[in-house]
Amino acid sequence: MPHWYAGGPALAAWRGIPSVGDRSPEEWVGATVARFGEDELGLARLADGTLLRDAVRADPVGWRGRDDGDPGDTGVLVKVLDAGQRLPVHVHPTREFATTHLGCAYGKTEAWYVLQAEADAAVWVGWRDDVAPDELAALVDAQDADAMLERMHRVPVRAGDGVLVPGGTPHAIGAGILLIEAQEPTDQSILLERTNTSASDDEVFLGLDRAVALSSVEGAATTDVTRLLRHTVADGATSLAPVLPDDAEPFFRMHLLAPGTDGQPVPAGFAVVVVVAGSGTLAGQPASQGQTWVVPASAGDWHAEGDVRLLVCRPGTTWPPAAISQNGDHA
Repeated sequence: MPHWYAGGPALAAWRGIPSVGDRSPEEWVGATVARFGEDELGLARLADGTLLRDAVRADPVGWRGRDDGDPGDTGVLVKVLDAGQRLPVHVHPTREFATTHLGCAYGKTEAWYVLQAEADAAVWVGWRDDVAPDELAALVDAQDADAMLERMHRVPVRAGDGVLVPGGTPHAIGAGILLIEAQEPTDQSILLERTNTSASDDEVFLGLDRAVALSSVEGAATTDVTRLLRHTVADGATSLAPVLPDDAEPFFRMHLLAPGTDGQPVPAGFAVVVVVAGSGTLAGQPASQGQTWVVPASAGDWHAEGDVRLLVCRPGTTWPPAAISQNGDHA
């Protein structure tokens, strides 16, 4: 189904498959949640056609290594995203906001690992100065994209960069970037800018009152944007190399398993794996660039061999998320 924003050719070329057009910018990997407002769109299927969500529900210990948490939940959603244009300025809820207003224990903190980037590629993350609620409302009313971007940190990116986007942080991905995204497993987005979309207020504000939806936006300035960044050189690494800042770990973990790490085990547990470069074997199975895998906990500790570079995405250290009461305390 054609997507609302442009992209797709770079993703297809990286995977080594024919392009299906310039409106296929996303692939959801290992998804046990559907797109917002849909029943099954976006859900991952195993090779035999079984929905991964249903397989996890049927055997939570085999897949997750434990039987707590909501049925079918794995704690992480992974996407491969090809930004053929700049995406609009938007924000995702924190866990506290989602619990209070959306009836969901997860917000949507997310992070990006850049695979490819054009020479002038950039992302925008966080305000440069404090933005008061009335200023934010005025920016949204005016739909002045240039004014929004001017108030934000513009961050040039290159291959190997990891960028953390905490819930509540306004952000936008620039054109010419192919990336892998890990996020909390929801599809909750609040659009501050409506570029290239005819979505209704109900859709862009998640069915919430406009003022309530805009209260999800962190108005305080991101004073040190470098704390959200990490650059990882995988070649020659001797162990699982983290690609994100440490602050991501409560929500999800992303590590590179690089060439030269034959025999380095990945601890048992649910993982979504993207083969980012090269070829070799994963748990004894052939693996090559562009392939994606889900690895159950029942596989035990596993390793990769050969000239293959893997991005290993796993749930964070706070999985499953604790319920949060209306006053913001953890139950």
